[in-house]
This record gives sequence, C-alpha cells and structure tokens, in this order.
Amino acid sequence: MKKNTILCVLFIFGLLFLGLTSQAQDVKPDTVRIGIYITSVHDIDFKQKEYTVNFWLWLKYKNKDFDFLQNLEVPQAKTVNKAFSTVDTSDGRISMQMKLQCVMKDSWRIGNFPFDVQKLRLSIENSQYDSKALVFAADTVGAHFDRRFTFSGWKIDSCIISTGIKAYETAFGDESLAKPHTEYGSFRVRLSIKRDAGGLFWKMFLGMYIAFLIAYMCFYIHPDSIDSRFGLSVGSLFAVIGNKYIIDSALPESSSFTLVDTLHGLTLFFIFSVVAATVYSLKLVKENKLMQAKRFDMIVAQVLVVIYVTMNVYFISKASVG
Repeated sequence: MKKNTILCVLFIFGLLFLGLTSQAQDVKPDTVRIGIYITSVHDIDFKQKEYTVNFWLWLKYKNKDFDFLQNLEVPQAKTVNKAFSTVDTSDGRISMQMKLQCVMKDSWRIGNFPFDVQKLRLSIENSQYDSKALVFAADTVGAHFDRRFTFSGWKIDSCIISTGIKAYETAFGDESLAKPHTEYGSFRVRLSIKRDAGGLFWKMFLGMYIAFLIAYMCFYIHPDSIDSRFGLSVGSLFAVIGNKYIIDSALPESSSFTLVDTLHGLTLFFIFSVVAATVYSLKLVKENKLMQAKRFDMIVAQVLVVIYVTMNVYFISKASVG
C-alpha cells in the first residue's frame, strides 16, 4: 500500500513537470506594434558616406520593461537625437510616440553615377530584449513618408517596411548558450531614391566633351601645322584628366570601374588616337604625300567621331536604365 502511494506521488510530480516544461516551451515573445512616418531626408554626403533622416516613430506594447525610451537602438546610426516623445498608458498598454533625427552611415552604389539609384536603410531594435522576449509587427496603415517633401536632385521611388530577426554571431558574454549566436527582433525600412541626373550629367561632363572636340578639331588643321595640332591634343588630354580628378574628389573611393571611369577612359583613348593619327599624318607630309595626308585625316576624323559618339550613347543608356 505504501509502495503504491509513493508511485502515485511520483506519477503526479512527473505530470506536473511535463506540464511546466510544455508551458515553458509554448511561451511566445511579446509583440510590439510599430510604425514610422519619414518627414525628411537631407544632407546626403557621398564623400562621408552618410545622410540625415527625420521621422516619427510609434510603438504599442504591454510589457513596460521594454522601455523603448531608454532601450531603443538604431543600428548603423552615427547619432540618434530624440526631439520629442509622449507615453500613454490609459488603455492598459503602453503607446509611445517619438520624433527622431538620425545621422545614418551607408554604402553608396556609384557604379552608374550620376544615374544612380540608392537604397537608404534604417532598422529599429531593442537593445535589452532579444527575439525570445520581443518581436515586431509593422503598422502598414497609411503612407510611410511625406510625399510633399523633396530634396534637391533626387526622386523617391518607394518606401518598403518589414519586420524580421537580426542574428548576431556572439553570445554577448552569456555562457549558458551552446553557441555564440543571439537573435533580436528587427523593424526595417528601405527608402529607394533615384537621382535626377539630367542637368548634373552635363554639368560634370561638358568640360570633358569640349576637350575632346578641341582635340578633334586637329583633323581640320593643315597637316603642316604640326605644333598647333600637337598643342591642342596635349592640352585636351590634360583637361580631361583634370576633369576626372574634380569629379573623383566628390565621390567615395571605389575599387570597381564606374561610369565616370568609363567615359573618361574612353575620351582619353580617343584623344590618344587623335595624337597617333596626327603622327602618321605628319609622316605622310614628310614623304611629300600631302593629298594622302589630307584624305587620311578626313577618313579618320569621321570614323573616330562616329565610334566615340556611339560608345558614349551605349554606356550612358546602359547606366541610365540599370
């Protein structure tokens, strides 16, 4: 009888243990409903790889320990300034609204500059609670940016918001974890902007094209005027190089070959072709073949300008649609 009683007690404790374990496994993280409204994007600095964004942020949750006033984190932000905040707890949950200004660091895609499309990324996390305790749900009602605001030289293509899990390959000192891996709930915003490049393109490359035309005019100078022809070509060469250095000084460093590099390299090559053609034309003049030299100049002039214009149109068209 005593043995049966002990077995019954052990059986009951076993059921209680399994029930508690099951409840622990079924515990779900709290959901934080979050929304954003971007009021302005400005001070886009290509050289420093940063931009400034102003936005309203609102959050609704039940667990007061989350305390987003203190624990709000904006990864990739250089600075975060809270200009205004309100907290309402009247309906049994915390409703928080705040106005923030963030200076964000970003990597710019300059391969097609000045016909570039940039994607500005912003994410929100809680610095104290991981995804086991907190996940985000996006408030998708209404617009996410002020359609009335514009910033010089750019157009807004789209604004996409989403939620997810951000993984960090570290345990942050927690020795209880089997592997150094921690996950945090993340709210993400991606603002796609496109540069209005029409006027900027000519502002940057007009000097380069004029330099090429000056070199091209050498074909219409008499072959005997060797000093004038070489002088114009060499001057144009240095003008293109100077133009490239001026544009590069306003752009971040890049190891890839950009549209700026392509157009300047193409122009330098064709100016070199003009110099090479001038040398051969001079050789014909020295051999008393003046008519052949003139004919050679006219043929090369037409071939070079057609190829140069065609290649420029091709690379520019490819960049503008890419």
